[in-house]
Amino acid sequence: MKKLFAEFFGTYWLVFGGCGSALFAAGIPNLGIGFAGVALAFGLTVLTMAYAVGHISGGHFNPAVSFGLWAGGRFPAKDLLPYIIAQCVGAIAAAGTLYTIASGKAGFVIDSTKAGAFASNGFGAFSPDGYSLQSAFIVEFVLTLFFLLVILGATDKFANGRFAGIAIGLALTLIHLISIPITNTSVNPARSLSQAIFVDGEPLSQVWLFWVAPILGAIVAGFIYKTLLQNHDAA
Repeated sequence: MKKLFAEFFGTYWLVFGGCGSALFAAGIPNLGIGFAGVALAFGLTVLTMAYAVGHISGGHFNPAVSFGLWAGGRFPAKDLLPYIIAQCVGAIAAAGTLYTIASGKAGFVIDSTKAGAFASNGFGAFSPDGYSLQSAFIVEFVLTLFFLLVILGATDKFANGRFAGIAIGLALTLIHLISIPITNTSVNPARSLSQAIFVDGEPLSQVWLFWVAPILGAIVAGFIYKTLLQNHDAA
């Protein structure tokens, strides 16, 4: 249960910090943090929680990461469902907190016809810069694949594990710098689901892509690392 609570709190912090920065801080006139600030916020959430609770649960905070670690031989299949449930519950709880806070401002309303509403992910008319389903799928697949390669490499027993959290947090920052204009950046099915639930409408109907593409990319990365990159001789 400690592992599941760690995943709950880690995923809660990721959504609260990352999506919260997008909702509350990105667009303030003259003082807003913009895309770069949101990207950094997402990276910092993972970096801080990797050191806070990563030693308890492994610090996944993302269903795609759990699948990728399973494919890479680092995580048992029997723990996949409990981890994913804990991650989704944590993400939805964070989104609920964000909604409650946002509701405290006069005139707050979620426009489900607007791209990026309530920090949701999307493609086509719901992409921040109008990118297609194909573009969204490719970027989510490729970026999650490389995210898992970074995670698997940085946490390899032959790597310097002290700096793993920094490498992983910076990788997530870079991922957001690349893809916020394309999909509003997911690479995390729990993060996508939590925001889409509160937006409803088309963003919720598009959330399938932000489960399928990241999980496929993560699984491919796991097999790539295990078969092509891992140092089996040294093991």
